[in-house]
Amino acid sequence: MQFTTPLIRGTLIKRYKRFLADVTLEDGTVVTAHTANSGSMKGCAEPGSAVWLSPADNPNRKLKYTWEIVQVDGGGLVGINTSWPNALVADACAAGAIPELCGYDTVRREVKYGRNSRIDVLLEKSDTGEKCYVEVKNVTLARDGHAEFPDAVTARGAKHLVEMTDMVAEGHRAVMVYLVQREDCHAFRVAADIDPAYEKALALAMSQGVEALCYACTVTPEAITVAQPLPLKLAPAAAPEPVSA
Repeated sequence: MQFTTPLIRGTLIKRYKRFLADVTLEDGTVVTAHTANSGSMKGCAEPGSAVWLSPADNPNRKLKYTWEIVQVDGGGLVGINTSWPNALVADACAAGAIPELCGYDTVRREVKYGRNSRIDVLLEKSDTGEKCYVEVKNVTLARDGHAEFPDAVTARGAKHLVEMTDMVAEGHRAVMVYLVQREDCHAFRVAADIDPAYEKALALAMSQGVEALCYACTVTPEAITVAQPLPLKLAPAAAPEPVSA
């Protein structure tokens, strides 16, 4: 995915109210940028960090900039805009860049399914009607070389796992794709200390046939590209409690 207009570099003053960030541009101007990320952005919102903003296409938009990228400790770049992962994965599927999701004829986004939800990406085979439901999760948190999800408690994420399990029960394929918008990690794991319920929900879903993949991205101020897969380090589902006689 190429940025259509050149990004503007600045220095983060602070992120606040979840969706706002004050940034000092290189000419000294202070602007408020939209932050399209509902997570905690743990490790990715340190005051003084170098950031890159995209200018708004709509001249009537209240906030004239959107925060796209941050440079974290160690110098790596991280894409923090959660508006991009669905498109990145859909385009990668269409281009055959995710081998595990190849062989499908159509790629559609935001398709209604389940209990009044929308699946991020729906893959289908025209000859057999086979469907693959793909749920995409944006990953920005990294600790000890591991990409981790979530960076905040996510009841919504656990709900998605239940709906994906329902699709498997109906005979379809269901795949979680954890898209890491950074390239300084060597493996993926669930941030169980942040959301132990999500770790259990993912383990349960996988024990019932939901698949999981993780791919890292190459991030530059010019483009974000789906790159190499990362190995998963996931906890197994807990054994059921024995039934007493």
